Amino acid sequence: MGAVSATSPSVSPPLSAVRSDRRALLRAAGTVVVAAGGTAAVAALSACAPPPPPPVDVLLGPEQDARTDAVWAQSAIATAPDHSAALTLIATQRTAHADALRAEIDRARGTYGDGTLPKSSTPPVDPPAAPAPPPTPAAVRAQLTKSQQSAADLAQGQNGFRAGLLASISAACAAHAGVLLA
Repeated sequence: MGAVSATSPSVSPPLSAVRSDRRALLRAAGTVVVAAGGTAAVAALSACAPPPPPPVDVLLGPEQDARTDAVWAQSAIATAPDHSAALTLIATQRTAHADALRAEIDRARGTYGDGTLPKSSTPPVDPPAAPAPPPTPAAVRAQLTKSQQSAADLAQGQNGFRAGLLASISAACAAHAGVLLA
């Protein structure tokens, strides 16, 4: 009768085993608290990181078209001096369109609180080189018609000021092609 069976409820683990399990439990709890605090610190630091650069602006294409149209119109004066007044007006107005589009691209980018501008993934458009040989007024008209359609198509997917800007540019291109160079 003196033997104790392995399944006897009166047998308890030694005191040192209970202390080591308790210590392991406290260590694990401390690790969880430290890890949670570290995660919160990383999240707070990542919230302070600068935002990623904005995507390339959709107005970049129309800006490039406007600068190209202006150069073509200016170059076409060499082939059609009798149309120089109309071509000069087209070149001036298409340059103004390009400048208005660039101003809108820059405005949409915004500024930081200290007045600096964020880096842009929409770099300034360099004026294209003059075509050689100079285009004819008919070629300028075809280029303006393409720009007019492109601006009209893009305006349909925009809202507010951008839609109005693109629609007015489209209308101007239609007038340049259909009236000034007709």
